[in-house]
Amino acid sequence: MNLFNTIAVGMKEVWAHKFRSLLTMLGIILGVASLVGMSALIKGMENGMKEAMIAMGGADKVLLEQQEVPSWQEHLAPQAPGRTMADVIALRHSAPLLRLVSPEMAVNDVILSRGEKRTWPSECVGVWPAVLEMNLHTLAHGRFFTDLDEEQANPVCVIGTGIRDDLFGSPEDLGREIIPIGETILINSQPFTIVGMFERYEGEEDRRQRELAAQRKNEPQVGPQRQRGWGRRGNWAFWRKNQTVYMPLNTAWIRFRAAGDRDGIPDPRLTDIDLKVAKLELLEPALQQARNVLMLTHRGIEDFGFRTQENQLDNINQQIRNARLSGGLIAGISLLVGGIGIMNIMLASINERIREIGICKAVGATGPAIFTQILVESAVIALVGAAMGVVASYGFVQVLAQMSPSANAPVITPLALVVGVAFSLVVGVVAGLFPAFKAARLNPIQALRYE
Repeated sequence: MNLFNTIAVGMKEVWAHKFRSLLTMLGIILGVASLVGMSALIKGMENGMKEAMIAMGGADKVLLEQQEVPSWQEHLAPQAPGRTMADVIALRHSAPLLRLVSPEMAVNDVILSRGEKRTWPSECVGVWPAVLEMNLHTLAHGRFFTDLDEEQANPVCVIGTGIRDDLFGSPEDLGREIIPIGETILINSQPFTIVGMFERYEGEEDRRQRELAAQRKNEPQVGPQRQRGWGRRGNWAFWRKNQTVYMPLNTAWIRFRAAGDRDGIPDPRLTDIDLKVAKLELLEPALQQARNVLMLTHRGIEDFGFRTQENQLDNINQQIRNARLSGGLIAGISLLVGGIGIMNIMLASINERIREIGICKAVGATGPAIFTQILVESAVIALVGAAMGVVASYGFVQVLAQMSPSANAPVITPLALVVGVAFSLVVGVVAGLFPAFKAARLNPIQALRYE
């Protein structure tokens, strides 16, 4: 009996006991669906986290953080200067391995208002133009700050589309896009003129959802009204960039920080200093160079540290590996349970077909031929179950897509499908080994006498 005939006999056996075969394959179906679904969910998480990292400035961005002084310098803690403009000037002139230095001075507890409308930005920061390249911002309308704006501390600002939507109305609500260049808004009751607006930042999944919502809005409505918008918050990094308000650094200092805190003490320290290295492969030498410069400006007090996007990427990869391991173990257990079901049903099938096997041996069938027949039948059950599991996985992933944030939309990969089917085949073959050995070793005389 050739392989094709063996497979055909196996399919007939499956078809002859449809309900029993379906119950047998249920473990394989659920195992493959869970394996593919888990892989798709993890891939979506990976895409979302890496998308966020890129949106926040890319792998070559380094954040200069303020830290507690080490224990051996605790007596110098009151003299720690923090991050100041002296650090920025020194790094720009004495650290050639740094391509970009971007200082930031945040304005805390900000309320933006226009008439009766109010909103709270994700960040309201005084910056230099270097922030555009540092944080990968793109101006869609208007301009950014000039040297004159910085020198005269002009009350001008550049906003994200989220701020525009909150104060002027969103295109989805108004049916047209508002470009508020030249308009005045109040930042903590102080009037500022909008001179620029960034483009809308969104992930690929958010963009598809928004375009789909726009198409539905233009369709004639039949029955209950569809919900407008895509209804799910996208990647937090894009949301943060869309809710950003930038003003000249000198404006932030003079208008909001120079008057001092509640005790009337001005605080000239910067909130952030972001760095970009000339080349990613020179990251370590660049950080060492920056550290040497900062040790001079801080008079030997080490109250700073560096946080790199590379470290964040390593953390993302570690989280993904852990998620894949745990998800793979869960799916593998499901497939093993399915394999036990296959072994159980094949043993039952052999007991039902003992006389048939005895007749086959009596007319010349060899033990290896019987072994192959049973093994192929077990593999066929596993493969049919795997095929049904692949189909079921698409529905499972659609359910996951509705339950997960849009930025983490599950993504089915061909590798997950191949691994799921291959693992199912291996489970089916292994599960069929014992029943196949048992069938191949049957004595034909005893088999023919079996009732």
